[in-house]
Amino acid sequence: MSPQFRVTLTKEEVEELQKISSTGSRSAKIVLFARALLLLDKGPHTTEHWTVNQTSKAVGLSERTLNHLKEKFVSQGLDAIIRPRPTGKSKRPVIFDGAFEAKLTQLACSEPPEGRTRWTVRLLADKLVELEIVEKISPMTVQRVLKKTNVSLI
Repeated sequence: MSPQFRVTLTKEEVEELQKISSTGSRSAKIVLFARALLLLDKGPHTTEHWTVNQTSKAVGLSERTLNHLKEKFVSQGLDAIIRPRPTGKSKRPVIFDGAFEAKLTQLACSEPPEGRTRWTVRLLADKLVELEIVEKISPMTVQRVLKKTNVSLI
């Protein structure tokens, strides 16, 4: 059985959560979490004590989400819920940046290979690999970049 976490809010925390849930513009997730914490509060200054099941139905969040919310509140505090830390940038390296787009556009606007009347997406992809601009690239990626930069092959 999972451990039970008890939400006990101070008077200041209750006031802050009431302010979040009733005024200002915040993300819907933060407002829902604030409402849920107010309902789940087992502190001395609340008259009604809601269960996770009742709160789940009232707020529209799953019981599992509410249990995770209670655990996060107990272990990390209120700030971790109402002021979540930014997730940061993707750890994936950017391969097709502005310099790549410029090289692709320059290649697409140049004369087509001998025996061809125009560039095709597949020809451009093969030429980019041949010129060692990229290690590998799919024709669909070339097509998306050309569409994004409004370059027409016609």
